[in-house]
Amino acid sequence: MTSPMKNVATAAAAVGLLLLSATVPAPTHAQEVGPRSVADLAEGLLDSVVNISTSQRVEGRRPAAPSTDSEEGEDTPFQEFFDDFFDRDEGSPDPRRVQSLGSGFVISADGVVITNNHVIKDADEVIVNFADGRKLEAEIVGRDPKTDLAVLRVTPEDPLKPLDFAASDDMRVGDWVMAIGNPFGLGGTVTVGIISARNRNLQSGPYDDFLQTDAAINRGNSGGPLFDMDGNVVGINTAIISPSGGSIGIGFAIPSEIATAVITQLLEYGETRRGWLGVRIQEVSDDIADNLGMDEPTGALIAGVEDDGPAASGGMQAGDVVTLFDGKEVDSMRELPRIVANTAIGKRVAVTVLREGKSVELAVDVGQLEESEARAALAVDDEAEEPAADTEVGLTLLGMELKALSETQRSTFEIEKDIEGVVVTAVEADGRAADKRIVPGDIILEVGQREVKTPQDIEARIAKLKEDGRKTALLTLSNNEGDLRFTALRLED
Repeated sequence: MTSPMKNVATAAAAVGLLLLSATVPAPTHAQEVGPRSVADLAEGLLDSVVNISTSQRVEGRRPAAPSTDSEEGEDTPFQEFFDDFFDRDEGSPDPRRVQSLGSGFVISADGVVITNNHVIKDADEVIVNFADGRKLEAEIVGRDPKTDLAVLRVTPEDPLKPLDFAASDDMRVGDWVMAIGNPFGLGGTVTVGIISARNRNLQSGPYDDFLQTDAAINRGNSGGPLFDMDGNVVGINTAIISPSGGSIGIGFAIPSEIATAVITQLLEYGETRRGWLGVRIQEVSDDIADNLGMDEPTGALIAGVEDDGPAASGGMQAGDVVTLFDGKEVDSMRELPRIVANTAIGKRVAVTVLREGKSVELAVDVGQLEESEARAALAVDDEAEEPAADTEVGLTLLGMELKALSETQRSTFEIEKDIEGVVVTAVEADGRAADKRIVPGDIILEVGQREVKTPQDIEARIAKLKEDGRKTALLTLSNNEGDLRFTALRLED
């Protein structure tokens, strides 16, 4: 039985449509129903899309699915998506083989195949299954966990039919797309939808920039192509959001702009070689933008610069806001790592930064990111003298108790010897400083981009900022190991 509320809603919707029809031109047939048919398009592409089957020898009663963990060891949002591919039998503890299924596609006539890294991770054997029934064992040429891409190579007797990439940057929200893959091991399956959103960040890695689509993507579609309506690959299907395990119309694909750069490097080197600046960055908040005299929060704020890195050699400083890198606008923090990573190693690039309210042009030679670079542990002097008793009187400002950075404070908070500033010794619970996650042991280096050495320096800077009509104070903070960050505190309750 239809509820009265539903009838009212239906009637209201009908009235709305009638009102719109008076002012908006009627859509064409193609706009109403989308593409009339994708049969001809799909028929020409099915032979180039493959099924990937892998096997892995495992120990113990409960074999684990290949993990989609990040290199940092944290689970990605995709882990649950793949668990059901694997045999969870509680049988014999003897070593045995488990299998998984995924998708892929051909990009060269001589046998180069693309898929997801998580499809083939930890596999002992990878088999590529073609639509015509051929099964070819594949060699793993290279893989990149950070973008979840892998390159395989097979040796066919006859040339394969390769697919072409198109620029994903040209795709607009609402454009029609088609996915082909191997959902639930059923074999070549075609689904159609649109680009639902761009630039999605799933927090699965440092270079997230996914296309979102409502084309049905299910378990087993991973590694398969997402096509535009010309039959070119604009994305590589890699994940879904699904409480039930099946498609609910929220799928994600790696854009071709990212994929092609990674694939080229994997083919050439067997690994990725990414650009590196040697900086730590953070988001530009509204408060920070206001303190820096910016009209709106944009760019990437440099929170720290490595002494021996390319950024330091190029003149970049903590507190700079990168707004342009190698001719590309940096609209937000997360865009900078992706742009730098895709820049040729050794290239000298022009960088525009905002420094103390002024635009500064720099030239930086991009270095190479060493993925496995180890950081040396800081030495501890076990023979250090016992510190003298702390007799300093603190000053309370902005919800913090502040003291000069004496040897007593260095010992209490284990602060490195080369850090200078004013130490936070206590923070008011539920105060403005606590809200900004300032904790005892943090060191204030600058207030309003002016160096401070004593609590009285901070008091004077705050008074000057209030006199100038400022509502917030920009603090440059360091932890006890020298890692910098910026935050803005309200000057009035």
